[in-house]
Amino acid sequence: MPGKNTKFYSLVLIIIDTFVLLGAFTIAYIARVQYDPRPLLTNIHAYDYLRAFLIIIPFWIIIFALLGLYQSSTYNRRLAEWAKVAVGSFVGILLIIGWQYVSDKNILPARLVALYGLLAAFGLIVFEREVLRLVRSLMFRYNKGINRVLLIGSSEATSDIARSLSDTVKSGYKIIAIAGPNSIVPADLKIKRYSLVETALKDIKQNNITTIIQTDLYDSSGRNQKILGAAQANNISYSFIPGEAEFYSGKNTIDVFLGYPMISVYQTPLIGWGAIIKRIFDFVVSLFLLVLLSPILLVIYVIKKMADPGPAFYISKRLSRFSEHIDLIKFRSMDSKYGSCDAAEEFRQMGREDLAIEYEKHRKVQNDPRITRFGRFLRSTSLDELPQIFNVIKGDLSLVGPRPILPQEIKLAHGRTSLLHSVKSGVTGIWQVSGRSELSFDERIELELFYAQNWTFWLDIKILFKTIGVVLRKRGAK
Repeated sequence: MPGKNTKFYSLVLIIIDTFVLLGAFTIAYIARVQYDPRPLLTNIHAYDYLRAFLIIIPFWIIIFALLGLYQSSTYNRRLAEWAKVAVGSFVGILLIIGWQYVSDKNILPARLVALYGLLAAFGLIVFEREVLRLVRSLMFRYNKGINRVLLIGSSEATSDIARSLSDTVKSGYKIIAIAGPNSIVPADLKIKRYSLVETALKDIKQNNITTIIQTDLYDSSGRNQKILGAAQANNISYSFIPGEAEFYSGKNTIDVFLGYPMISVYQTPLIGWGAIIKRIFDFVVSLFLLVLLSPILLVIYVIKKMADPGPAFYISKRLSRFSEHIDLIKFRSMDSKYGSCDAAEEFRQMGREDLAIEYEKHRKVQNDPRITRFGRFLRSTSLDELPQIFNVIKGDLSLVGPRPILPQEIKLAHGRTSLLHSVKSGVTGIWQVSGRSELSFDERIELELFYAQNWTFWLDIKILFKTIGVVLRKRGAK
């Protein structure tokens, strides 16, 4: 939602970055030329040096822009911003070196000037942006430079957006009013509510609204046109956010088709080369893990046979890509007489209606009486899931992906599993590193939809490393 304040802040960043880069290379020149007694490669007058950099810096700013350093999605995320500043600074130095090579003119009096410039550019840009972030937060705290929002909609997305933007100091947005049913207004937010959108539009000037966000289209096209027309008439920004998570892929394109704007939704990048790269990575890494972990697998197998009579492995029927049935292999953690039917049914057979209700609500229970003593250890350490390496080698699973769901869980997703089943399920996934058993079923589905729509190879790497940390801390394992 690039409003006026966002665009103004981006312009401020561009201007200050320009002066900071010029200052960084001035410091680099002074540090090497005036304070280092060693001889120079060539004598470059300060005037010629600065003139050359005045020509180069605009290209450096373009590099920053291409990296997204002037977009709110970057400068609102500190670590992402720092990483891109580092990349941009390095590419900028390469630009200077390439400039020297192509023009056959020396603009650096010594090699160390490039190194000093790189360090100074990165350090000063990061410092500058942290100062600006602090100033912006202080302004938001005193309601300066914020976007005053009229939120229009009746879906759960409307309520979620209201909650997410409620921390004005962080978001820069302040929800002034909501046009929609009372049920979608968060109870802890003291904001105006309009039952009719027409009434809310009449009060735009009175409420000093600067942004309209709409999450649901009305059946009447004339009513929708009134909302857009009100934004245009009052010269305020308007954004439409689809209430369904399936439209948030981040891979959408907007084109014109038969004279109409057309949004093409590319549901997942896990097709074509993405799927091939992921499969090669899965196969190689799982083979390595099998060799590395084979002693542990053998020890667990022996202990299982000694401590818990019965099969050492438990085969669970699950659904993976394209809703194909797979046999998920795990070390058995329950008594061998359990696991043949749905858990809720088994709890009722045991006379534990409380556990049956808990399972039907969360698809997990806190204290499962079916689990053996050694099985509880396996679950708490996630060692029961190690045999899934064989599923990965076979191709049934990926190392990272949506959780392979039980056939009876399809109805719980209310038809939203189509996208999840267009990609291969995984041993671990984004939900495991985001709360694991503490997450509700619907929250898990939301996270996995985000993964399927926004997959990258590096996201898989990040999730794998986070999984190691989660397992070592035993956080969320049940």
